[in-house]
Amino acid sequence: MKVLVFGPKARYDLYIPEYVKRLPVELVFSGAHQSALQAAEEHPDTQVIFADAITPVSREVMDRLPQLNMIHSEGVAFNAIDIQAAREKGIFVCNNKGCNAVSVAEHAVMLILMALRHGITGHAAVLEGRQIRMKEEVMVSNAPELGEQTVGLIGLGDIGQAVARLLRPFGCKLYYYTAHRRPAGVEAELGVTYLPLEELAAKCDILSLHCAVNEQTTHMVDEAFLARVKPGAILVNTARGQLVDNLAVRQALIDGRLGHIAIDTFDPEPTPADHPLVGLPAEIADRAVFSPHLGGITGGSFRRAHQNMWNSVKLLLDGRRPQFIVNGL
Repeated sequence: MKVLVFGPKARYDLYIPEYVKRLPVELVFSGAHQSALQAAEEHPDTQVIFADAITPVSREVMDRLPQLNMIHSEGVAFNAIDIQAAREKGIFVCNNKGCNAVSVAEHAVMLILMALRHGITGHAAVLEGRQIRMKEEVMVSNAPELGEQTVGLIGLGDIGQAVARLLRPFGCKLYYYTAHRRPAGVEAELGVTYLPLEELAAKCDILSLHCAVNEQTTHMVDEAFLARVKPGAILVNTARGQLVDNLAVRQALIDGRLGHIAIDTFDPEPTPADHPLVGLPAEIADRAVFSPHLGGITGGSFRRAHQNMWNSVKLLLDGRRPQFIVNGL
């Protein structure tokens, strides 16, 4: 079985399970400057694709691979894969459900605290010899503690639930919105209260995005949504950049509707230096905290993901269905 990888070889070398060496598979990698379409044309006998989060796997790529049985995301997201085309062609699309939940949840809480407790600006003040001046400014700013905040989780899947578990001991009030409300037992266990999206936006001091990208959620954080947001709220995005309208968020930050943004995921990626949320006016630049899509990047996440990916290959080799199918086959 030929497995074509859209991603760096070094990562696969590091995290590949030992048992894979005994499987009847050939592992090949697309070139660094090679498009997915070019790689598919070079390896027409590919049966499985492993795809990183940002490489598009289009219908045209699938058309070049008549033996393709499965496309497996290396992470949880699969929005770069044409799942409808794969469904029509009988190709399984799978993801690594839950593999990075703890890692991303930790990162989300870190970003919340950095935005709330002057993580970037405090660091800069010490480096620039302004420690006492900034300390005195903060002392008269009525700076809040995390436990005093209301936090709205938009999405309550594996990651949203992990965030709730980490935040609950701080003492924050936790609200959530999903398209399908969770059972009362789940709400009680996590200490969360359901609110419709508009009410959640208006009520919460911190809004943290944890939903998948689809037709309903693309640019859900738009001008209309931001008009409802509690003034001065913190917007945190460790999910996907496509969830937000970049220009609308930028304007909300300039206008003061948003107090801070804390962003790990951008649209597009790679993110240019003149991105609307990165190339901010100097007077508001210190109200933004960024990280380069590191939320799910821990050794634990990758070990779990690669174990699951290769387990799906093994299931296919045994004539069985893979796990975590996301395109309804």
